[in-house]
Amino acid sequence: MINRASASALRLLALDVDGVLTDGRLYYGNNGEELKAFNIKDGLGLKLLQRAGISVAIITGRRSQIVERRAAELGIAHVIQGREDKRIALEELCAGLGLSLAQCAYMGDDLPDLGALRAAAIGLAPADAVEAVAAAADWQSRYPGGEGCVREACEQLLHAMDRRRAVEADYQ
Repeated sequence: MINRASASALRLLALDVDGVLTDGRLYYGNNGEELKAFNIKDGLGLKLLQRAGISVAIITGRRSQIVERRAAELGIAHVIQGREDKRIALEELCAGLGLSLAQCAYMGDDLPDLGALRAAAIGLAPADAVEAVAAAADWQSRYPGGEGCVREACEQLLHAMDRRRAVEADYQ
């Protein structure tokens, strides 16, 4: 269960990509192109969160034009790529946005995510996160990375903020 007090202060959700927004697999084509699969339900979950006034950011250790494209499709303005120390990247992002870490949630699945996950007020993890990340998370999805874990996290955050019904009402 996500802490309601922490959720009420939430202004930013930052996400890892590989293993969170995707299943963590990398596909390479014969011409050297890299392919990733994103879950459409995760995307709508992020849009719902944005409708509730929560900014979304991506922090990833890899660099990919595919990530830029997906972020643009979802209206995610804050995309930080090629950063190994995700905690420092999250701190810098918060400082630039005038936010404190107490106003942030972070979702990650593997060891490079631990620092950011622990620094954020709310640490989130997919079902298939490595043991250390799962143990450090405040909440863990029933779904693995790339298979709806982000959507479930968004719904749980909205529920904890008492905004889920209001945001979903636009679709009824």
